[in-house]
Amino acid sequence: MKVLIVSFYYEPELGAAPSRIANLAKGLKASGIDVDVLTCLPNYPKGRIFDGYRGHFSMKEQIDGIDVYRFWTYATVSKNPIKRVLAMTAYAVSMWAFSFKRKLIKSYDRVIVQSPPILVSVSAITLFKKLFGKKVILNVSDLWPGSAVELGFVRKDSLSFKALSRFERYIYKNAYSVMGQSQEIVEHVEAMFPGKKTFLYRNLQPVSPATGTVKQKNERLKLVYAGLFGVAQGMLQLLKSIDFIALGVEMHLYGGGNQVEEIQEYIKNGDKNIWYHGYVSKQQMNEELKKYDLSIIPLAAAIHGAVPSKIFDLLPAGIPILFSGNGEGARIVEDCHFGLVSEYGDYKALEQNIRLFVEMSPEEYSAYSANCLNASCDAFSFSKQLGRFVSFLEE
Repeated sequence: MKVLIVSFYYEPELGAAPSRIANLAKGLKASGIDVDVLTCLPNYPKGRIFDGYRGHFSMKEQIDGIDVYRFWTYATVSKNPIKRVLAMTAYAVSMWAFSFKRKLIKSYDRVIVQSPPILVSVSAITLFKKLFGKKVILNVSDLWPGSAVELGFVRKDSLSFKALSRFERYIYKNAYSVMGQSQEIVEHVEAMFPGKKTFLYRNLQPVSPATGTVKQKNERLKLVYAGLFGVAQGMLQLLKSIDFIALGVEMHLYGGGNQVEEIQEYIKNGDKNIWYHGYVSKQQMNEELKKYDLSIIPLAAAIHGAVPSKIFDLLPAGIPILFSGNGEGARIVEDCHFGLVSEYGDYKALEQNIRLFVEMSPEEYSAYSANCLNASCDAFSFSKQLGRFVSFLEE
């Protein structure tokens, strides 16, 4: 079987989206499937084309034995909605240059299309399903435009919401099947199109036999947040609301996003027991995680269908979780005993959960760590999920 994966994000970009797609591509290849990737010139999350890729409209390279075809996009991290739409539209149009590779496209048995960005998925489905008659599997990681409404980007009575809703129905209707990143996404698609073939494909992490051991907590608790710093996470307000010095703990930050400059400005004005370490590679982050005892995962808005991928990044490292938010992610952490949960914005409850871990006996702490490790090899095992997905592809 030969598969093409179409995604706006891919390595060497950083973040949950490129990591998820790269893991999928590598996993399928390791399963004996011939995999190609169609993506844009790397620019995320810095908002500019990476060194070595600038000055090109298109490029082909090989990463981990996978052929990666790249096309130009307008790169930006601006909060301006017009610029963000322009970035998505630019790649949605430029990818059509791939249509000249007719012989290559005819060789694909399946095409997996990532959504969102919804404009990119509309363009890809039109190209590969409508023009070339390929079976398209839609990989849905967020429920747009519903998520846009919940984040305050779009009003439900606006023309843009109505247009995006039509696009949403178009991609679900024309997909041969749909893989959703959460149970809520799967249920949403099935409610809109009863009988549509679906698959729950969580953003799990590959685990080697040597990955992670049951942790023993440090004498002074060290907390970590590794990911994006944006509206959906709301880390700036969280950092301003928690007195890490009074709690006697350290807070360490990794990643990027549009709140980074404000966070750095806040940190430099006095000792707050908060440190920002910038960007690190996925491999380096796996090593860095070994230093820490707990990870905070914030979800600023109750976004239907959203499950923070950071939950599954932490399981193989055996790091318990302080979840600040609601929804399916909170239920997973609570039901599986991966850590403690508080509602987003309830900073007193979050502080209390931090204190509980500070005062927790070594045995109680290690039990949370063991729950995370065990789940990464069983209920949330990447290899077991991939095996089921390969069978789903072959149906």
